[in-house]
Amino acid sequence: MTLRSLLFVPGDRPDRFAKAAACGADALILDLEDSVAPERKAQARAAVADWLAGDRTIPGFVRVNPLDGDQTVADLAAVLPGRPDGLVLPKAEGAASVRALLALIGDNPPPILPIATETPAAIFQLGSYAATTTHLAGLTWGAEDLPAAIGAATSREADGRYTPPYEMVRALTLFAAHAAHVPAIETVFPRIDAPDALADYVARARRDGFTGMMAIHPAQVATINTGFTPTADELTHARAIVAAFAANPGAGALQLGGKMIDRPHLKQAQQIISRGGR
Repeated sequence: MTLRSLLFVPGDRPDRFAKAAACGADALILDLEDSVAPERKAQARAAVADWLAGDRTIPGFVRVNPLDGDQTVADLAAVLPGRPDGLVLPKAEGAASVRALLALIGDNPPPILPIATETPAAIFQLGSYAATTTHLAGLTWGAEDLPAAIGAATSREADGRYTPPYEMVRALTLFAAHAAHVPAIETVFPRIDAPDALADYVARARRDGFTGMMAIHPAQVATINTGFTPTADELTHARAIVAAFAANPGAGALQLGGKMIDRPHLKQAQQIISRGGR
């Protein structure tokens, strides 16, 4: 499953489902949590269940409510019969949370995408996700709930950059995902009126090692998909690296285009080619 772009859609807004599914996102996240008011949870569950029961043209994830509340069991009872392509788990606190959700699901669980940094305790469990790799669709993080949980004024500088504590959290999530050998999914970009800033945000995420990103509006999807898709020049260069090592199978380092390349460059090139093929 390709996961460059995952678009959030409020679960109680079925009028938006078709447009969201047609916008080019790699997957939808039908939300039963933060974007749905408590009095509309039941309505949202019914709408999401109806959509899952239809003929899907796009993978559908469902963000259930946190395990420490009283909504998760009802969420699962409503959506699991529709066989969602994945579940997004908010307020996750490491492998223990993944196992707790799996215990509620029972047989044939869908892949789980934890939002892994929304509580202070969660930060200290990031390394544990490697123990549940086979059940994960990826790993992502959030920069909104955590500052609220600790009484911080904001997670961002005036120019939109993350403050140092949240840059650390972002980096730890990135490495935790790669340690678990699952996709590292960047968190949302909160503005929908700043396409250039979004493009810069996506470029930085890909540069740092993220492989996809969550979106909050269909207008963001094309930029995200483009940013996480290798360019023609990148693919040409990657193929040249692979060809150079194929022609010199015993070499640990080679010269290509006036620059030295070694085995880490080969690994990067293979990953670029793989993403380009998807």
